[in-house]
Amino acid sequence: MYVALRDLKVARGRFVLVGLVIALVALMTTLLSGLANGLVDAGISGLRRLPMTHLAFQHGAQSTFSRSTLTPGDLATWRGVPGVEASPMGVSFINAKRPGGSTVDIALIGVPAGSFLAPRRDAERALAGDPGLVLSHAFEDDGVNVGDELTIVGVDRPLPVLGFTYTGSYGHVDIGFTSLSTWQSLLYGDNAKGRFSAIALRADDPAALDSAQAQAATSEGMEVVTKQQAYAGSPGYTGETQTMTMIRWFLLVISALVVGAFFIVWTMQRSRQIAVLKALGASRGYVARDAVGQLGVVLVGAAAVGGLVAFGLGTLVERTAVPFQLDAGPALTALGLLVLFGLAGCLAGVRRVTSVDPSGALRASD
Repeated sequence: MYVALRDLKVARGRFVLVGLVIALVALMTTLLSGLANGLVDAGISGLRRLPMTHLAFQHGAQSTFSRSTLTPGDLATWRGVPGVEASPMGVSFINAKRPGGSTVDIALIGVPAGSFLAPRRDAERALAGDPGLVLSHAFEDDGVNVGDELTIVGVDRPLPVLGFTYTGSYGHVDIGFTSLSTWQSLLYGDNAKGRFSAIALRADDPAALDSAQAQAATSEGMEVVTKQQAYAGSPGYTGETQTMTMIRWFLLVISALVVGAFFIVWTMQRSRQIAVLKALGASRGYVARDAVGQLGVVLVGAAAVGGLVAFGLGTLVERTAVPFQLDAGPALTALGLLVLFGLAGCLAGVRRVTSVDPSGALRASD
């Protein structure tokens, strides 16, 4: 690495330029990682926080609550499974009018009193009492207060705000809770017939989970998915994650092309130097390691600088309304892939490095 470090010092202008490009790609990759995490969290944070392990949907619903309708008979199927807790839940999107006339969107979840989905005593009391809403703190930040009456648009039914809790969001809409009976009356009116969207399941014992899966297989009209698999049913979740993943892969490929092109051009300019090294007895492996190590130093340094700048900007972005959540794990993974793809781009020029003819290059320099 002596020659490589010497070149870095002598030709620092060129390496600073390519390092700047790599740092910008690292900056964009890291920020996109935070944006992707933020979008995912805005889509499924409320579902993620519910204390359940699995969900049972109507067969063919594809983990989408609006496509699933189950009945008390379906719930009875799960009552006898040992080690498994089951609770019906209704999920729908509603629009409610505030006292001042403005409207808010709510991802409304209906939960029966005593359900394990509402472990807090204050939430349980609210669900068991008179009809009302328990909303996410995001509504409180938006000026909604306890005691306000929100009129559900469509059925024109006023419901008081009973309290607030940090419940997150679903489908990029902040969540609100109400009793299952209230949810059924809002959605079905007087013709509810006990219907709901899905069955939340909780089983901490792996054997009980296997039993639950077997029970689902013998139950007609139902399919069971893990809570993580149910994320795909959130509106826009699949499209958003696929789009962000594609953009990140494009950035990684661009980084590999940029580094590879620079490496090839730099190798052509160093032909005389490489020829001298070979003439002095340097092996092909030594020359290749020297060249790739040189670019490795630039890649790691530039990626680190870009990542640090991205984390600094991320702290500012998180204070805005933009859905942004920069976690160390995914960000470091993205930076690591950036370095690996850059090194892969270097391999395109390794053959040119190892194939330099020392005698021909030295004669050309005379």
